[in-house]
Amino acid sequence: MNKGLEVARGKTKVLYEKPGQPDVLIVQALDNITAGVGARRNEIPGKGRVASKTSARVFRLLNLCGLPTHYLSGGEDDDDNEMLVRRCTMIPLEVVVRGVAAGSFVKRKPGVARGSVIVPRLVEFFFKDDANHDPLIEPDEIVARGLASPQEVGTMSEIARIVFEILAHAWRRNETLLVDLKIEFGRLIGAEGRGNLVIADVIDNDSWRIWPQGREELMLDKQMYRNLAEVTPADLERVLANYETVAEIVGTFPVARPGTVGLIADGPSAVAGLDPTIRALGQFGLTVLRRVVSSELMPGFVVQTAQQLDATFARLIYVASGPQLAAMLGGATPNPVFDASDADAESTATACAKALALDDTVLFGRVMLVQGHARSAILQADAQLNAPRPVPQGANLA
Repeated sequence: MNKGLEVARGKTKVLYEKPGQPDVLIVQALDNITAGVGARRNEIPGKGRVASKTSARVFRLLNLCGLPTHYLSGGEDDDDNEMLVRRCTMIPLEVVVRGVAAGSFVKRKPGVARGSVIVPRLVEFFFKDDANHDPLIEPDEIVARGLASPQEVGTMSEIARIVFEILAHAWRRNETLLVDLKIEFGRLIGAEGRGNLVIADVIDNDSWRIWPQGREELMLDKQMYRNLAEVTPADLERVLANYETVAEIVGTFPVARPGTVGLIADGPSAVAGLDPTIRALGQFGLTVLRRVVSSELMPGFVVQTAQQLDATFARLIYVASGPQLAAMLGGATPNPVFDASDADAESTATACAKALALDDTVLFGRVMLVQGHARSAILQADAQLNAPRPVPQGANLA
């Protein structure tokens, strides 16, 4: 890519301006690998290419799920290890989500058994300060030091948890346990979305611990480099081979498996009643088809329609307009059938999305995000309800 002035340089990457686009940066991954806050440092030819590829593929997944990231494009082999990202003012925090007890957490919590599952997920913040080895920092201190507002701290925690669950789902599909995850955030500086929080920096094989088959000794991540007593050329070759393996697996993460929801109306008068469900399904990006049948006048046509749709669509869920039709479809197809009259449209759409999300990480992420928005709406409504009300002018304060 055509690069402008160098903006910043870290241990494993360099940031450049994008000529003619002041709100866009080029992130170039280096071949360096470090540990111990830079105390150990080596160069592995090809590592930057693999790191850039992994990070780009993770960000593409998160973008498909609807999460806010700085990633725009690039990162593959023909991009010279470079990604295009939206320019941010970085928040000097590492946000770590822990799903399994490991690493520094076990050292700080000797009563917690290594390898035990952490539920609910634990979110911790670390202040980026190499001289002091990135110390743990509490949320109230983050706010007191002006690093982030209380609302931003809450948003970072919520987004980080969702990102962890999305990636954990993707790794589970590959029989691998996501142990923990580190991400960073920035505030957009461009005119569009200025000040908005986005997931930034990189998310590559240095950002997590992953244990294939749930076995720590099979780790594929940076911890294997940290654990080396001495670093030999053979060790570095093994590190690169593992990083290549991870990049190829992560390449399968952003691939959505198309799912279809068939909305079946029991007669023409029932068609309009399914419109709210169609709108609710839209937030998940699901393909919708509609058919009209009659369980009373043409029961054979109901069975015929189900058989036709089953033969056409690989991943199909039915939503029937009423209990009689739902029962008839349930006996005619092996696919799931939901009765739209059993619940509101939002609940029915979410149930359909959850069923299809079992083996679709993109859809799983969209479900997580929709649920996160619903929780945020409740908290905002509660805060508004209990906010101090202004005293009317002229009121007697005595």
